[in-house]
Amino acid sequence: MKNLVKLLSIVLAAIMVIGVLASCQKKDPKANDPDLANARPLIEAKDNSAAADSSALKLTVDLSAYDKLQHEADDEDWKVYSEALGDYYKYLLAADAEKDVSGKYVILAMAEAKLLESGVFVPTSTNGGRKAISRAVPHTVSNALWGNDSYRYYSILVATEPLKTVDRDELKKMFVEYQGNGTYMIKAKKYLADKGYTLKENYTIGYTTDPKTWDILGTYRAADSEAIVNTFDGLYEYDNEGRMVPALATSYEVSADGLTYTFKIREGAKWYTQDGEEYADVTAEDWVTGMKHLLDNQGNTEYLVYGIIKNALEYNTGAITDFSQVGVKALDAHTLQYTLEEPCSYFITMFGYNPFAPLNKAYFESQGGEGTKEEPSKYGTGPDHILYCGPYLVTEFTSNNKIEFTLNENYYNKEYVNVKKITWLYNDGSDPTKAYSDMKQGTIDGAGLNTTTEKMAKNDGFEANIYISSTDATTFAGFLNLNRKNYETINGYGMASTKTDAQKADSIVALQNVHFRNALLFSIDRAQYNSIMVGDEVKLNSIRNTYTPGTFVKLTKDVTVDLNGKSTTFKKDTYYGEIVQAVLTSDGSPLKVWDPTGGNGDGSSDGFDGWYNKDEAVKELNKAIEELAAKGLNISKENPIYIDYPYYSANENYAARTRALKKNIEEVLGGKVIINPVATEDQYGWYYAGYYCDAGSETNYDLYDLSGWGPDYGDPRTYLNTMKPDHGGDMTHVLGLY
Repeated sequence: MKNLVKLLSIVLAAIMVIGVLASCQKKDPKANDPDLANARPLIEAKDNSAAADSSALKLTVDLSAYDKLQHEADDEDWKVYSEALGDYYKYLLAADAEKDVSGKYVILAMAEAKLLESGVFVPTSTNGGRKAISRAVPHTVSNALWGNDSYRYYSILVATEPLKTVDRDELKKMFVEYQGNGTYMIKAKKYLADKGYTLKENYTIGYTTDPKTWDILGTYRAADSEAIVNTFDGLYEYDNEGRMVPALATSYEVSADGLTYTFKIREGAKWYTQDGEEYADVTAEDWVTGMKHLLDNQGNTEYLVYGIIKNALEYNTGAITDFSQVGVKALDAHTLQYTLEEPCSYFITMFGYNPFAPLNKAYFESQGGEGTKEEPSKYGTGPDHILYCGPYLVTEFTSNNKIEFTLNENYYNKEYVNVKKITWLYNDGSDPTKAYSDMKQGTIDGAGLNTTTEKMAKNDGFEANIYISSTDATTFAGFLNLNRKNYETINGYGMASTKTDAQKADSIVALQNVHFRNALLFSIDRAQYNSIMVGDEVKLNSIRNTYTPGTFVKLTKDVTVDLNGKSTTFKKDTYYGEIVQAVLTSDGSPLKVWDPTGGNGDGSSDGFDGWYNKDEAVKELNKAIEELAAKGLNISKENPIYIDYPYYSANENYAARTRALKKNIEEVLGGKVIINPVATEDQYGWYYAGYYCDAGSETNYDLYDLSGWGPDYGDPRTYLNTMKPDHGGDMTHVLGLY
């Protein structure tokens, strides 16, 4: 993701449950609160740009940009893409042309509706929403919904014993009361001390896959970013209360035209080697070097700055070759300036993600710089081939075993570090009870519970410690391969398909039919799918029905737009998900993706299954059968469509879920679709079937549910742009395209 893809492993999510996210609304500081004097300061910000127009908008949606696109006649990927996702892409391009932010949100919601109607994937779940036990204190790491800040664990509070649920609930109430004035952390420490808890200086969690690189500017994968983020700092961070606090910048200013952002870089911050030896000062030039490396080392997250940073796209395409013309400058050692192509409402939210990381030029060049085919660069090949300017040094890295992060005692923000050591312990997921057993023994500090380990926890006396973890903005999904080329998993992991050549050809034709795709997706009982992992009691909690969470953004003004000939007005403060639902309903879609009474009563796209619909699944299948018969493909019980579904067989919970999914789909669709499970006992075989694939031609499945997306910045585009064509979208390859 990312923009890949922030591809996230659902296995990792199950192990790393700590429940720390919440809303970011501010609370007015209490003048008589003595803790305010010790609260962490906010970053100094001066925005001179013009205030947004709050008057109502009559929106006209111009779809003509799509018709101007040109593609080669033999571009097979585009032919398949345009047939399946053309309507979505029309609206995405239209949103690019709209200048008003609320207008953009409405058009993006229309694009999302078209994306969901295309049937190329079904949202399955998000992180959290499951029963868990943890020593980690809620709301003590960043609550940012986007970027990497929520994986900066230095501020986390960890008790020596699992927290009782009643105390966790009291702390959550305190967070609501004090959120926004910077005092919750102080008050949480006092509360815990009063309740007899002892805090410790280390935090240990499980992980399921090693980082493939330690170059934060050379990856889009969460499995990499979540480790590397603890080794460097950005310009600012979102803290545990959602406030913007200084990191390597102390202030910033936005110009009156909204095109120039100027940051003051902290004086005295240093770069260090893995051994903790001082290497150089952190200067503004480090962000210039970082941006150049990002754009020179294509294929990761550089597209996020295309059309945003001045001349970034032109430099990448070769239209300009002089990097000094790109809109990033070091005005002096401690003044950094970004120049934009045009004002961008979400630009300031982008700095918590990979493209805006610093890089020391002298060290980078000492490691071989960009490298060559003959002499590849050593930079980022391991934690001993990077510099550190964040809170931790990597003091141990044993592949598929252990990663240890130890506090750099010279870290400039040391006063805000609550844990001196963070340890990641490898868990291949083959034993569904291991995470719980390790938590019980104190080997790790928290674990999500499944149906087996919940019973174990209660028998072991932990019933008073079981809580339901918070959900976040990550969306996992089940993806369909629209133009499959590969029938064996890359990198030697096998998992060869057992389908005949005729069956392979038939499934491709079928999956390129929208009615067939919808029949398949409408037939999946996601509540049952979830329950096998988390239990019946909480099976609906983490179900998501949209790609972009429905409450991710809301309108700042009234917007009126035409929906299928009917003038429709969305009032100020209307959530994005409500607009998506209105478009779906106007289009006649049976999907329910928004519950106006969900969440805390404000509405939600989570917590219910609005896709599973047996009657509609059968209707869609019948439509598909009729249309495909005209193309010479006859579907029946005697000639079913076979769908390859890879799964991790070493974990019995995943095996059981696979059996249930197969039974569920085949019963709903009357045996006319057969799910063909393709097993692997090596979790990396599962990953390399799709998660680790960089091109659609590498993916080995018809249906795949290991991947997902977490947002990079605070705008719905961070999700929707992932499905763009021509390698512009980080997730398009999981559809077997590009």
